[in-house]
Amino acid sequence: MDFEKLIEERYSIRSFRPEHLSKEKILKILDAAHKAPTGCNYQPQRILVLDTDEAIGKLKKCTKCHFDAPTAMLVCYNENESWVRKYDGALSAPVDAAIVATHMMLAAYNEGVGCCWVMHFDPFAVKNEFKIPDNIKPLALLVMGYPSDEATPHEFHSKYRPMDEIVVFDSF
Repeated sequence: MDFEKLIEERYSIRSFRPEHLSKEKILKILDAAHKAPTGCNYQPQRILVLDTDEAIGKLKKCTKCHFDAPTAMLVCYNENESWVRKYDGALSAPVDAAIVATHMMLAAYNEGVGCCWVMHFDPFAVKNEFKIPDNIKPLALLVMGYPSDEATPHEFHSKYRPMDEIVVFDSF
């Protein structure tokens, strides 16, 4: 798909058909995650694929924003494998994981898979339900599946602030 068309048409899906994704689609999405750029190529991302009814049942204990998606991928990062900015100690890993999640969302849409980035989840409950080690930090929950016939963009999807409100050239 043409990239400009992809970024124009992709929207957050909140209504899914009940069937799980095919293994082929999951692997294509994960391949995009694997190829995403990370700070110094440390690749601190860790992705938990939730594609069974049992796993989705556990996920539903951790968020009300699951939208009955049949599949989800929890994008995390290993805080011990992050590039660290020497000036202030900032970790690249959270940004790296966000880039990975973005690649996954775009790849999903390109494969005909609907996706919604969910921030509204309890990270402590997720860590407990899925036995995630302390050094692995959940960042983004991507609920996904094949869009239902009722899936439509949110009413604010195509409303953008004027460019001059979000972009500044040379200095603030």
